[in-house]
Amino acid sequence: MRKRVGIIGGGAAGMMAAITAARCGAEVTILEGGERIGKKLLSTGNGKCNLGNEALSADCYYGSCAFLSECFSDFGVKETQDFFEGLGVLLRSKNGYLYPYAEQASIVLDALRFEIEALGIQVETQARVSGIRVQKDGTFAVESSKGVRRFDCVILACGSKAAPKTGSDGSGYDLAKSLGHRIVPVMPALTALKCKESFFKAVAGVRAEALIRLWNRDGKSIQEERGELQLTDYGISGIPTFQLSRTAAYMLQKQKEVSVTIDFLPDVDDAQLESIASKRMEMRGNRSVEELFNGLANKKVMALLIKLQGLKAMDSSKDLSKKDILGVLQLTKKLKVTAIGTGDFQNCQVSAGGVDPSQIDRTMESKLIKGLYIVGELLDVDGRCGGYNLQWAWTSGYLAGKNAAGGEAK
Repeated sequence: MRKRVGIIGGGAAGMMAAITAARCGAEVTILEGGERIGKKLLSTGNGKCNLGNEALSADCYYGSCAFLSECFSDFGVKETQDFFEGLGVLLRSKNGYLYPYAEQASIVLDALRFEIEALGIQVETQARVSGIRVQKDGTFAVESSKGVRRFDCVILACGSKAAPKTGSDGSGYDLAKSLGHRIVPVMPALTALKCKESFFKAVAGVRAEALIRLWNRDGKSIQEERGELQLTDYGISGIPTFQLSRTAAYMLQKQKEVSVTIDFLPDVDDAQLESIASKRMEMRGNRSVEELFNGLANKKVMALLIKLQGLKAMDSSKDLSKKDILGVLQLTKKLKVTAIGTGDFQNCQVSAGGVDPSQIDRTMESKLIKGLYIVGELLDVDGRCGGYNLQWAWTSGYLAGKNAAGGEAK
């Protein structure tokens, strides 16, 4: 008898689980609550689908999973490349970031859909699952808007709360909880930070290479990130902000003060800053304050820093002291802002938190219920920007599909 495997959710992890289980000989059904499978995949990598990263490491992930390295040793970057190339998707590496050669997410989704069809996997869309019951014989009765289906194994691949317009509504947390699983508080991650300062409207739209640091109330730097920072009318955004937003979100949840400093001159050290100040002293003369500081950082940023230092841009610079000049320069190195919130689930790429991974084993099977597997964003595993979250979807989906089917892929 072929094993009957039911997969709740047709996102990246669910599709990988379905294909793997079918290749291992199982009879597979995907129950998808939305109108089609893979909708969220189309928006990944700004529509280009950054599906992995050659610098894969467990250190690139957050959350409470203790066996990530073992999972990636079973299915890592090479296996991801082999899998997609086996589906006919030509890949390219851009600084270690893996993309389909044509840089179209729709190509990746089509390849997965075509394979699902070729393997005879049954797909039921608009089948919102409302409950899962474990039967006396160890099988599962899955209740959905399309009726009750029975399976030997069930894989929960419902996604998180991030980007609910794509179908990620958080319903998987309720299903996992109803089956006895503990849920780590779920927060937006890879998102922007809202700041309390009113001056951001003056610099909205600026993009600049910067180093940002997150500080605790004791004045200790707890995380730093570098990259292209985006200044908005409400605060800060861009990849470096996304990378530390998870930490900031949990700090805010605990009602802790969240201070962030921005370094607009990350390659300039203290000695060089002193040298720059001395040279600007020599440049004073007939120059205005605005002219004196021209060429250091973005013009809008410099105008703001001059104002924050209590100087006027059009005044003559001839009477400025070295202390005044250093004051502006030090602000370019350490502009302090206070985060008061993050983007919401509508405006984040992934969620932090989820099902506690200590309640599953490295095969993705639940330690509480035999035959139940949990994968992807539903677990308290979230990665940095750069293809890491999709890699976790492929890895966890593969492991669950293989072990639920109980065999090796053909």
